[in-house]
Amino acid sequence: MKKTGILNRDIASVLSQLGHTDTIILADCGLPIPKQTLCIDLSIELGTPSLNDILQLIMQHMVVEKITMAKEITFKNTKLHHQLTANYLNVETDYVSHKELKEAIKDAKAVIRTGEATPFANVILHAGVIF
Repeated sequence: MKKTGILNRDIASVLSQLGHTDTIILADCGLPIPKQTLCIDLSIELGTPSLNDILQLIMQHMVVEKITMAKEITFKNTKLHHQLTANYLNVETDYVSHKELKEAIKDAKAVIRTGEATPFANVILHAGVIF
């Protein structure tokens, strides 16, 4: 049995298979996820676990060269937007429409569904390289 790092086998597996520019999406509990996209559902109840909690953990184990968010988060969820931008100043941030973010799901290696229940609380993480 694994004793350190990410214990969730599905997340650990996805992270170990990522290559440069591959993406994963951390999602709130309301984001529609197509059947053909791998969904790792961590939601327990509304708000648990939060997107920010899961993002902090993933960032410890994944090289992220860019974070993409929906433009709408900047004015519909200012509290979370501020947290995300303040915590990851050293990571390039990009914005697309919520519609474009939903379209990007089909190209993601996986969607990790959280219990987050605030508007537009979804991020695309773009894999970087360790060298």
